[in-house]
Amino acid sequence: MLLSNSFARKVVATLGAVVGFVFVYEATIRDSRNALRPGVAVEAFMRPIVGTPLAFTATAYCKGETTTSGVGVRTGVAAADPALLPVGSVVRLDTSDARYAGIWTVMDTGPAVQGRMIDLYIWSCNEALKFGKRAVQLNVMRLGWNPQYSQPGVVDVLFKKREKEKADAPIPAKAMDPTGVLVASPPTPPL
Repeated sequence: MLLSNSFARKVVATLGAVVGFVFVYEATIRDSRNALRPGVAVEAFMRPIVGTPLAFTATAYCKGETTTSGVGVRTGVAAADPALLPVGSVVRLDTSDARYAGIWTVMDTGPAVQGRMIDLYIWSCNEALKFGKRAVQLNVMRLGWNPQYSQPGVVDVLFKKREKEKADAPIPAKAMDPTGVLVASPPTPPL
């Protein structure tokens, strides 16, 4: 009744409703998949730094034909939380059992693999069941498909060292004239 008598009250009410709808539209609601569970540290869901050893929990799986990346399942393939270790990540596992220690490539994801958990593909289902759930030390060598996020290897270090030595090498004095201009050296006479 108050609104019907005054044009100014109608404008104020309309503007108030518009502002209210804008605030509701712009509101951010947290997704339950990313919500932290009670007792879980925030660090468990942060992306790891390349080259840093981390404590993970490892399990094993044996079923499936194709991974999330489109590659067929085989030994050396692992599944991880894509928010933590994106598909294409290369990790080195250090575990007490030498059969499972080594290089693994994250090519799969799984609904049960969340946080600091890695699921290793093992061909034999009996062996996967015997594997159970273990604590492992994981070292990220490459994060995702991008080679820029790789840990430098021995070959990279050697080549970069050689390139740096070549770039830092002084130009021989005999190849420069007195003004400092580089000149061609005279051909050596044949023997």
